[in-house]
Amino acid sequence: MDSIFKNLKVVELANVLAGPAVGMFFSELGAEVIKIENKVTDGDVTRSWKLPSENPKSKSSAYYASVNWNKKIIFADLKNESDKKKIIRLIEKADVVISNYKKGDDVKFGMDYPSLKKINPTLIYAHISGFGETSSRTAFDIVLQAETGFMYMNGTKKSGPVKMPVALIDILAAHQLKEGILVSLIKRGTSGKGSKVTVSLYDAAISSLANQATNWLMAKHNPQPIGSLHPNIAPYGEIFNTLDKKQIVLAVGNDKQFKDLCKHLNLESLLKNDKFSTNRNRVKNREQLFNLLSKEIKKHKSQPLLNHFIQKDVPAGIIKSVKEVFNDKKVKQLSLKENDTFNGKSERIKSLIFNINN
Repeated sequence: MDSIFKNLKVVELANVLAGPAVGMFFSELGAEVIKIENKVTDGDVTRSWKLPSENPKSKSSAYYASVNWNKKIIFADLKNESDKKKIIRLIEKADVVISNYKKGDDVKFGMDYPSLKKINPTLIYAHISGFGETSSRTAFDIVLQAETGFMYMNGTKKSGPVKMPVALIDILAAHQLKEGILVSLIKRGTSGKGSKVTVSLYDAAISSLANQATNWLMAKHNPQPIGSLHPNIAPYGEIFNTLDKKQIVLAVGNDKQFKDLCKHLNLESLLKNDKFSTNRNRVKNREQLFNLLSKEIKKHKSQPLLNHFIQKDVPAGIIKSVKEVFNDKKVKQLSLKENDTFNGKSERIKSLIFNINN
């Protein structure tokens, strides 16, 4: 599968996370991905986004490495005619260009779709913007999380709004752009024509509100900050402490799962209580239900309890740190390592985790 796009050439004119994530997706599928970085500013800005624990003399950061695997790196100044001609020659033979220019910069550098289409009519030009192509507003993930409802819903009444710890809006937009490019490749296969594909972080975020959006659109329920809790299901997202000082979460989605949960915790009396007999009632009385479940769960050690839940198909999980997650051999298999003369040794997680079999 890693050679599906071995004959595909991608020129990446994008920085930070979303655009480069799309480029890495194609590099994992065997495409030749050529990343153009601004030599005037020492390349992609994320090269400088280093943790205190990273080597200050290194030419890149762990953040940069996360979405820049197996790419050919070219440093260029698009204001320099010689450099620009080199990039144009690459684009003439490219299948896909990925960009995230601010409004007007694509035209200023001659890297806009109409200009590039003249030299390569079959080109697929994929562009990510923050708030849409007509907006010149600078967009960072936390700003999008704030303005699309995610931060308001996240956290608790006590904590106030909280951002998600991953730049998830960038990732969601990247997935949208990948899909657009793939559809455009299919379209080109039948029509022979190129396309321009555009995605904004704002639209990607709104689209991803999913059930929270329909809760408002259909039921006029304005989602509130309720931490890990689910507005439609209980017990779902409550955090319970176990005997061995671990934390466990439940995601009980139907009455059978609730019945099996109560049986194992010796709480079968709850099944006869109208307050908890249906999911609707459990949501209404979730705080009382939480207190009753907490008293029993803290009598059990986490792993035996989780094993039983898994056996009985009661959805549950132990809350783990990232360090704990990477102690799992299955997770280590998702790692991609690289060692090149410029960036040195680096490691990241695959962006492509699906399998296609004959």
